[in-house]
Amino acid sequence: MQNNDESKICLGAIAGAHGVNGEVKIKTFTEKPEDIAAYGMLTTETGDRSFSILGMRTDKLGVVARIDGVNDRDTAQNLKGTRLYVKRNALPEVDEETWYHADLIGLSVKGKDNEQVGVITAVHDFGAGDIIEVAPIAGGGSVFVPFTREAVPTVDVKQGFIVTEFVKTMADDNHEDETGRVDESH
Repeated sequence: MQNNDESKICLGAIAGAHGVNGEVKIKTFTEKPEDIAAYGMLTTETGDRSFSILGMRTDKLGVVARIDGVNDRDTAQNLKGTRLYVKRNALPEVDEETWYHADLIGLSVKGKDNEQVGVITAVHDFGAGDIIEVAPIAGGGSVFVPFTREAVPTVDVKQGFIVTEFVKTMADDNHEDETGRVDESH
């Protein structure tokens, strides 16, 4: 997990072309969609390409933007899937009850007994609030946990862990029988 000033935070991803004049649709990961352009030059994760937004308007996905040097639909469409980053030190400091998704990914997940039960692999927002995706140490599929104070009472980014009972409970509910089949009848 990188938390230094040179690390980068993903603010959005180009979802494709919009129209025929080179505008792009950007799915934003910022609290306000228009903040995608508020923190300076956007780059790819490796920094080999940079993007300057010349103008934009919000839409249901995030924003529709005009990017410097992108003047036709084909060029805009070729950028589809490009993730847009800024250096972490360009972003505002957060209070102790707020975290960037990048700070959460990779944290150890512990149960209330302080036993590690998994690792956070992603943070999603499907419209009803943040959900953390956890890869259980015991194996099996991902477990999705609502990122609420009730479900995750402890978050300690500095020490590198969160506490939740959800992962252990869900793993316990999916017992394999002798044939390797999962019994979900509990």
